[in-house]
Amino acid sequence: QVQLVESGGGLVQAGGSLRLSCEASGRTYTRYAMGWFRQAPGKERELLAAINWSGGSTYYSDSVKGRFTVSRDNAKNTAYLQMSSLKPEDTAVYICAARYALGVVYEFSYWGQGTQVTVSS
Repeated sequence: QVQLVESGGGLVQAGGSLRLSCEASGRTYTRYAMGWFRQAPGKERELLAAINWSGGSTYYSDSVKGRFTVSRDNAKNTAYLQMSSLKPEDTAVYICAARYALGVVYEFSYWGQGTQVTVSS
């Protein structure tokens, strides 16, 4: 089992950047695929990016492709979401997730609590 804690959210102006972190606990973090979601008020949870256990394979949704970058540092048990060119519509709670798998996955078993990102115009 793995526990996930996100950090790095906050208030940023449109066009700015933020880097979110997701620190995992558990002995076999390197065997978990990771994903980043967001959920805005009144909207469904949206998968933004996913990364396999080694970091060699990634997935991005069309809404963030070219602006967001997912990565991981297995030595630190941490996954990251680098966000740039932020827009007001990126405002949401950002949530990381994990699943015991070697490849890129789109459904997850474990979830963090989320971190708020607010982009002002």
